[in-house]
Amino acid sequence: MNKIYVVGIGPGEYEQMTVKAANALRDSDVIIGYTVYVDLVKEYFSDKEFLTTPMTKEVDRCILAFDEAMKGKTVSMICSGDAGVYGMAGLMYEVGEKYPDVELEIIPGVTAATGGAAVLGAPLIHDFCLISLSDLLTPWEKIEARILHASEADFVICLYNPSSRKRHDYLQKACDLMMRYKNPETVCGIVANIGRDGEQQQVMTLRELRDTKVDMFTTVFIGNSQTREINGKMVTPRGYQAKKSYPKSK
Repeated sequence: MNKIYVVGIGPGEYEQMTVKAANALRDSDVIIGYTVYVDLVKEYFSDKEFLTTPMTKEVDRCILAFDEAMKGKTVSMICSGDAGVYGMAGLMYEVGEKYPDVELEIIPGVTAATGGAAVLGAPLIHDFCLISLSDLLTPWEKIEARILHASEADFVICLYNPSSRKRHDYLQKACDLMMRYKNPETVCGIVANIGRDGEQQQVMTLRELRDTKVDMFTTVFIGNSQTREINGKMVTPRGYQAKKSYPKSK
């Protein structure tokens, strides 16, 4: 059986790649991915053959992977973060219907939500949701509805793809929507370049977040009504029950 691993490589730093992901790449003859992601792993697997496609060529990338596998090669299709969270896993299964002789194995990785949460502190301890602000594949009306309903339900919200040159005001629009249900003083946080050079993090209020400049490499966290700032970190309690008084360490 011809084999393709669909591998989540994590945020980008080699140390944050799972052992299973690294082993899959070592076992592969060919590593395929978006150019930026391939550049993140090349130095660690320099003996492999690398094939890349630019952004928006995801279907072409999938077909390339299956064509290479049909030649008898073991292939790794790499994605940043987790392959099943805004990654390539679903599309690989869809394209793979035409390649019944190729086996797919999905290798999970650290997604931006969990990687960024670790940098900020502990913002995702209670119920949360992920919403991408990119309207390339999803109509803005549907994104808007998801933001409103998640805010009304008091979810912690993690935003992917918060801004780009064409969508420079989308985070501002999202914050305005959230403030229909969330207090403007809600604790929020941002992390840029998670696990890569230039990593930066900041904790702020929802009101302040509205006017903060971010880019596609920034992940945004909006707390729920219980989220607090503790020693500069963003922390969401595990539940809504009355806060207990914890003893101070000596």
